[in-house]
Amino acid sequence: MSHVFPPFEPEKPAHPEKARPKKRRAIGFRGREVPIRILIPSMFTLLALCAGLTAIRMAIEGRFDVAIAAIVLAAVLDGLDGRIARLLKASSRFGAELDSLADFVNFGVAPAIIIFTWALDDLRSMGWLVVLAFTLCMALRLARFNVTLDAPDQPAWKSDYFVGVPAPAGALLVLLPLYLDGIGLPPGVANAPPFVLGYTLAIAFLTVSFVPTFSGKLFGQRVAREYVLPVFILAVLFVAVLLTYPYVTLTLGSLAYLAVIPFSFMSYRRRAAQADQTAKAQNGSSKHKKSPAETDQRPSA
Repeated sequence: MSHVFPPFEPEKPAHPEKARPKKRRAIGFRGREVPIRILIPSMFTLLALCAGLTAIRMAIEGRFDVAIAAIVLAAVLDGLDGRIARLLKASSRFGAELDSLADFVNFGVAPAIIIFTWALDDLRSMGWLVVLAFTLCMALRLARFNVTLDAPDQPAWKSDYFVGVPAPAGALLVLLPLYLDGIGLPPGVANAPPFVLGYTLAIAFLTVSFVPTFSGKLFGQRVAREYVLPVFILAVLFVAVLLTYPYVTLTLGSLAYLAVIPFSFMSYRRRAAQADQTAKAQNGSSKHKKSPAETDQRPSA
């Protein structure tokens, strides 16, 4: 054995004899060196994992404001690692698996512990079963997402929608009772066990449901030059408001996200109906067209 640690091969399967044929060409490296750009996205993923683990510790210590901040940071880093991987052309199977494991800890385990230690600890088994249900739903959602990575290509318009509420959004949504308590609601309202139990189960259901939600692909679109400065100003203002009034901003953002879900469902249904009509029209026109072979087949004189 020439090396203490095995070589880092992000595209190499754990069991080569069981590996499935890949549709895409794997990233190849000359020699035994791995480019630094391949490691950068995974560094962001590991930082997000550290933030999620820190949120668990802060929840155990009762420092829920810091725990919420750590979850928000983990969500931001989770949104950056994939975009950085595509920007640097550093996407790999290793990075995808690491990201999925980190998402389970950050958005499945950490929020459940925060909710349980904050409002459901006195309920003992009942509260624990509810947060277990949330964590299991998040695990199922992430597993379903990993399966869709190998699914056949879908229509381009479907990339504008997620199937169910994504993991980062689900983690931020389930903490809404803490935001409401932070903005100064009377004691016993936001942290009322029946409300927290029902709301947590509702968010858990949304994560594993097939309800279409907007995927946020708008952030990948180009912006006209005359709108660049206003976009910068709005982004800076949003960050400033988030840092100045975090609970108010998170509350409004969560309520707005929940309010948009019915509109995303209706938008998906409308576009699906349009796609079906287009497909039927194309099939109908193709049936009416005759091939040259059929046209030339005439009875001989």
